[in-house]
Amino acid sequence: MNRSLSVILTAQFFSALADNALLFSAIALLLELHAPIWQVPVLQQCFVLSYIALAPFVGPLADALPKGQVMWISNATKLFGCVTMLFGLHPLFAYGIVGIGAAMYSPAKYGILTEFLPPEKLVMANGWMEGSTVAAIIFGAVLGGSLVSPTHENHLLDLWQSHGLSHLLDTPPEIAILLVTVLYLIAALFNFYIPKTAIDHKLPKKTVSYILRDFGQCFLQLWKDPLGQVSLAVTSLFWGAGNVLRLIILTWAGVALSFNLEKATQLTAVVVVGTALGAVAAAKFVKLERAVKVLPLGILMGVAVTLMAPVTDWHLAIGILILIGALGGLFVVPMNALLQHRGHLLMGAGHSIAVQNFNENISILVMLGIYALMIKVELPIYSIVIAFGLFVTASMLFLYRKHRHAQD
Repeated sequence: MNRSLSVILTAQFFSALADNALLFSAIALLLELHAPIWQVPVLQQCFVLSYIALAPFVGPLADALPKGQVMWISNATKLFGCVTMLFGLHPLFAYGIVGIGAAMYSPAKYGILTEFLPPEKLVMANGWMEGSTVAAIIFGAVLGGSLVSPTHENHLLDLWQSHGLSHLLDTPPEIAILLVTVLYLIAALFNFYIPKTAIDHKLPKKTVSYILRDFGQCFLQLWKDPLGQVSLAVTSLFWGAGNVLRLIILTWAGVALSFNLEKATQLTAVVVVGTALGAVAAAKFVKLERAVKVLPLGILMGVAVTLMAPVTDWHLAIGILILIGALGGLFVVPMNALLQHRGHLLMGAGHSIAVQNFNENISILVMLGIYALMIKVELPIYSIVIAFGLFVTASMLFLYRKHRHAQD
């Protein structure tokens, strides 16, 4: 691994660590404010709305400026969102601001890989990137859950009050959010050491109408490309399902395993451990030209999700969740690499990843909305788990058959 990639991965780790710790801290703040339980998935929706609304603009931004600079601006925006939450802005709106920073960050962090590395190294680099993200999700879940757990939050509050700072912040979730801002500052510091790269795909015009038209052309171009189409559909399904699964586990663990919020957040990290294992295996064994061969693993992942429903033993639960994560990592890393490669060839890395984010976050938004509706009508969590698993299985089977038919 060269030095530039190491710096990029370190910056990504701290930024993603803060993102995930902030999610659980914001959930705890919602509970502190006695918000309705359906606002928890809506919190995530506010985050992904930024990806959707800004998709036509963040791609050109990532391609028109050095991507390290874009990553720094993105972290500063996330930091601002944290600060507004501390100053009393409702978590739904403040987390939406953090989402704006995340929307700008994504095309830059993935697009920069295509500028530093040749195509044959992209699966490997994506494996490292996913591994870094996965590690951040694991530690972020553990950190966020620990900061707001009944055991640790009282110690944290006592320590805060002993330094005479209770007049500034007076609840454990607020103190946890303050600590998250430090992580964003560390990420921003590493962004300064990312080497500058050449402009990839600067727009000839900067008017809103031209940017929207250019995004629309890129959107159609990627969906019409056979390999771009299948990789875009699969990654959109994966990230939509993954975001919902994280929230499903929180509820399911409380009902099936009698876990509190701290233990449930740690259980979500178990899936990510499996994803890390799958990502490492994909980086080692799957070549870019054979990326589509991993599609059947997505079908198996959906089947594995349905197996969660009858489980009441936490040892068995850990095994199933690791399996789900591993299957996901094995098929999404090659699909990401394939999509980046096709996008880089067709339109520029930043543009293609913005199109990818647009589709993925529409998927997340829709799936979270359906999940929030299921919660609102009080559908049993076991029914939700089974329905979710069958949906993933059927969707991946459809995509696999569609791709096989297109190849015939």
